Order: sequence, then C-alpha cells, then structure tokens
Amino acid sequence: MRVIDHIKAAKDTLISFEVLPPLKGKGIGALYNHLDPLMAFKPSFINVTYHRSEHVFKKNADGSFQKVVVRKRPGTESICAAIMNKYNVDTVPHLICGGFGINETEDALINLHYLGIDNVLVLRGDAAKNETAFEPEPGGHKYAVDLLKQVVNLNSGIYLEEELRDTHRTKFCIGVAGYPEKHFEAPNMDSDLQNLKKKVEAGADYIITQMFFDNAKFFAFEKACRAIGITVPIIPGLKPVTSKKQLTMLPKTFFIDLPAELSNEILKCKTDEDVEKVGTKWLLMQSKELKKSGVPVLHYYTLGRPHVVANVVKEL
Repeated sequence: MRVIDHIKAAKDTLISFEVLPPLKGKGIGALYNHLDPLMAFKPSFINVTYHRSEHVFKKNADGSFQKVVVRKRPGTESICAAIMNKYNVDTVPHLICGGFGINETEDALINLHYLGIDNVLVLRGDAAKNETAFEPEPGGHKYAVDLLKQVVNLNSGIYLEEELRDTHRTKFCIGVAGYPEKHFEAPNMDSDLQNLKKKVEAGADYIITQMFFDNAKFFAFEKACRAIGITVPIIPGLKPVTSKKQLTMLPKTFFIDLPAELSNEILKCKTDEDVEKVGTKWLLMQSKELKKSGVPVLHYYTLGRPHVVANVVKEL
C-alpha cells in the first residue's frame, strides 16, 4: 500500500519508523531484533535508508595506490523486501542521486517494482566523504527534483529507451525531504521553500522533514509551505537525544539547533542514562503536541535506540 493511501485512509495520526540496513558482514537478525519491539505499535510503513558507496585508496605492494569502491551498508532493496515478508508492513526505500547514473536508477526502480515495493523517498543525498561538495555521477542526477522526474516518468510508462512500446507503468508513491531549519546549502529559507515547491509540483506525494527538536520551527515551516501553495501532507521526523555527545554531533552533522531548555537539561546530566531519560521526556512532549495538532504521521528515526522510541509511542 502506498504511503499517501495510508494517510488518506487514516482517522488518526499514524506511526512510522526509520531503520538502517545492517553493516556489511552482519546478518539481518540484528535488524529484526531492532524492529521486533516496534512492530507491536503497528507502524503504517518502515523507511530503510540508503548509504552511497565510498571511494577508498588501498596501498599495493609496489607502493602504488588502488581506488576501491566500498559500500558499508548494502542491501536497501532486499532489506525492504525482507521486512515486508517478515512483518507484512509497507516499506519505503530511500533513493538517492549520488553514486548512480540514470540507467542504474531505472534498473533499481524496476527491481523495486518487481519486489512489490511501491514507495520511494527521493533524495539528492550527501556529498561523498572525499568531496567538499556534492558531485553527481557521470550521467547521473544533480538534484532530487531531477531524480523525482525520472520516477514520475516511469509511473507514466516512459523509459529511457524511447523505442520501447506498450510499456508497463509503475505506481510509486514519492516522498521528498523538507527542512524546518533550512537545508544547509540553501542561501535562505525562501529559496529552500521554493525548491521544495518545485519537487511537489513535479509530482511528490508528501514531504517528510529532517529531524527537529523545537516544534515551533516545524509549525512555522508548515505554515510557510501552505502559504506558498504546498498542499501535500507534511510528516514530522523525530529523533530522541540519548547521549551528551549529541549536543555537538547533531548540530554539526544535521545543521539543526537544540533548544536551550533541552540542552540545559542535558548538561545537568551526569550519565548518558540520565540523558536518555531527558531525551525520552522531550520526545514524548514533542509527539503529544504534534499529534494534538493533527499531523498525518509521526515518523521516528530509531537509529539504534528502538527501546526509547518504543517507550514514547507506548505512552502515546
């Protein structure tokens, strides 16, 4: 079932979760252990992240260096299929620009369609670790809106090989990312919102936000979206704070702010166990306020802390 259809059929706020594929060399059992306590809450869908390949240089015996492509978390498509098979829940694989040419993207979409997956979250993705700025793959997409248009074309039966006739149409529901605190590369919030509007006008069915810890920023973002004519559902993305190091890591990595009230409480904590209690309480407060406001879905970035999210959703 498509995400947008879940939302249209819902009578109350839905729940969804986001997980990472296992690290290469690890089995899928750890992921199942991660999801098991969360499935009791009957999530409408599970997002599975995609991590692009990295280029590393290995030194040869003769002193020269060999460029090697490495993917630390392979298997997003098959992980989605495995989750669907085990839990009978819809999945949303992330689809990114980085590391793919347009032909590889089309093949990936066809594979997803064959697996019965009819949702994708379309993202540009981050720059490679050895790049200072995002560089598209030769023959690949530079912006998420261009990747989105390729998905829309496939939904219309338009393939890259123009000579194909009587083509099958896919039915992907397409989500895109929104940034309540602005994408870090955008010069200002207005330009960021206009870029988001272009993605919606190109065919996005819904928006899911970057994590935030101040609901006022989400409500302001939602209001600004509506003011410029964006009418699709906007899903808030939420994450618990569970350690002191996240006070510096989260703003640095995701270009977001933590409210002074939250950071002050965390600084008082003596252990990460104490931080987890503060983070759980804050996430519950956010969730209750957002649910009361009528958001369509509460989307939780679980990322290694399923028990914290489980405790919050249980209280809801």
